Amino acid sequence: MSDEADLVAAGLAQAATRYFAAPAKIEDLRRESGGASRQTWSFDALAAGQRHELILRRDPPITGTPINRERGDRERSAALDRATEFAVLRAAFRAGARAPEVLFELAPADALGEAFVMRRVGGTAIARKLLRDPPYAEARQKIAGQLGEIIARIHGVDVATLPRLDRREAADHIASLRGLLDTLNYAAPVFELALTWLDRRKPPPIARPTLVHGDYRTGNYLADESGVTAILDWEGAHLGDPVEDLGWVCVKSWRFGSIDKPAGGFGSREALWAAYERAGGAKVDPARAHWWEVFGTVRWGIICHSQAWKHLSGSLKSMEMASIGRRAVETEVDLLQLLKEAR
Repeated sequence: MSDEADLVAAGLAQAATRYFAAPAKIEDLRRESGGASRQTWSFDALAAGQRHELILRRDPPITGTPINRERGDRERSAALDRATEFAVLRAAFRAGARAPEVLFELAPADALGEAFVMRRVGGTAIARKLLRDPPYAEARQKIAGQLGEIIARIHGVDVATLPRLDRREAADHIASLRGLLDTLNYAAPVFELALTWLDRRKPPPIARPTLVHGDYRTGNYLADESGVTAILDWEGAHLGDPVEDLGWVCVKSWRFGSIDKPAGGFGSREALWAAYERAGGAKVDPARAHWWEVFGTVRWGIICHSQAWKHLSGSLKSMEMASIGRRAVETEVDLLQLLKEAR
């Protein structure tokens, strides 16, 4: 194993021994791909004669130039810390939402930083496989409806059971994106146009904010031949307008080529909304959903620009960042089409 893997294994053995109250041995440890801002490690813990299939979520150490470290700090401040994410996941799981079951948090003595462990769930998050491979043909007919049902359950989580979360209204989101765009310090007329459109048409705050997942999209859930098995990546959770999640999952970039099926590449918006309403979600206003889809497209486009900045500025040389950055142009085309449809 690498030096990092040795460090992770040692910390996990210590934490698992404490949790299971028996000496724990760590096997089959591997770092999962993806997750540029958070590390995900898969492993088995053997304790008291039982094998536990588990996942570690941890914050990686910030590396790179001082300007990159500063930017990393700013980006992390907008996301949940691991302790808060742990508490959100626990509340969602207990409420019956399709969230992984969290087991324990790591302690400072484990030397892995902020981190927690949850049970491993079967399935794949790779959109290409879910959208095209034969084993998932039956699941493809179900996923749009399942996404509606699952997010309705998430939005129904009692906020009194949640840790303290930021409340973010439409105006807060717009201000945040304007601030991020300004830090890039170059002309982006399509995004400026879209932000102005959003500001002039922003929906009023809802009377009772709900739990919003914040990154509810294809690529951030696991699915197998039966459909969706678990929702991942909860670090963007906050209180706000539930329609935000319904708009984000329909952003064209998250259809991964199946552009005629807005609901994550698997079905229509109407099918998504109908399943959401049947599962207890409030009736969806199409105009409000369109606003949030426009917002989501702006959000992703500016994130793409920000990733490109990291590479082009030299603060973090990365082909991954460069390849993400080029997608900003695609979102500009998507935005112009969305704004035309709104007239």
